[in-house]
Amino acid sequence: MSIDFKGRVAIVTGAGGGLGKQHALALARSGAKVLVNDLGGAVDGSGGSVSAAQAVVDEIRAAGGEAMANGASVTDFAAVQAMVQQAVDAWGRVDILVNNAGILRDKSFAKMDIADFRLVMDVHVMGAVHCTKAVWPVMVAQKYGRIVMTTSSSGLYGNFGQANYGAAKMALVGLMQTLSIEGAKNDIRVNCLAPTAATRMTEGLMPEDVLRALDPAAVVPAMLVMASQDAPTRTVLCAGAGTFEAAHITLTQGVHIGTGAHVPGELAARLAEVTDRAGEMVPQSGSAQGANEVSKAQARVQAAA
Repeated sequence: MSIDFKGRVAIVTGAGGGLGKQHALALARSGAKVLVNDLGGAVDGSGGSVSAAQAVVDEIRAAGGEAMANGASVTDFAAVQAMVQQAVDAWGRVDILVNNAGILRDKSFAKMDIADFRLVMDVHVMGAVHCTKAVWPVMVAQKYGRIVMTTSSSGLYGNFGQANYGAAKMALVGLMQTLSIEGAKNDIRVNCLAPTAATRMTEGLMPEDVLRALDPAAVVPAMLVMASQDAPTRTVLCAGAGTFEAAHITLTQGVHIGTGAHVPGELAARLAEVTDRAGEMVPQSGSAQGANEVSKAQARVQAAA
């Protein structure tokens, strides 16, 4: 399948380096006009300069592409709205949003300052919310949009010292679940990317030989697929070192136990049945959980009648 972005306009946040830079370069090489956003701060979010974003823009232009820089902080909704307007004013539309901006403030939960927890949540979660909220009316009006959230294995599966980061990254999966449902009628497809890549944010967290294997460019194909015209929606793609997987939030078939004083003890005794993954499903919406529970309760009543 050929992936072509000619005529498309993309915004990539946190694109001054690392994975975001690779996203921006790849979109531009495939024909997209790219707004390169980066605050230009340190890994922990301190400082800021538009020079990092401008350097990527210069690289895109030198290769014959079309791009412009933006230094807005994704935590500033007014600045984000102005960023989206910048793209619309220049190119008339926004087709693709890659929410990639992020920071780290790693520490064990016991030692973590609450301000560090809040800031990581603000950048990752509210940053993505701000950018998505700003592009949403544009995408609704043009009845087309592709949004990629950047989640993480730390959110999906946990990682020591990253309670704040993991909570933020899993929140983005929840955001994607609902937005993919709400956006469907206007062909707005929303997905999540869980990358494993060597960037400034992973320095010191992995051995050098592992870092060398985790070229950020190897993750980019997953983003291109999720940003393309034929993209899936409500999908979590994992990518690293040339390997691609999909992560799912599943629901087991479960067991109807009923109500009453006996339930806690019986639930404890039958917990292995409840968690048995045989026949598990991926619900199409949150209401499927309730539907499964009610159907089993009704079946028990009918069986007893």
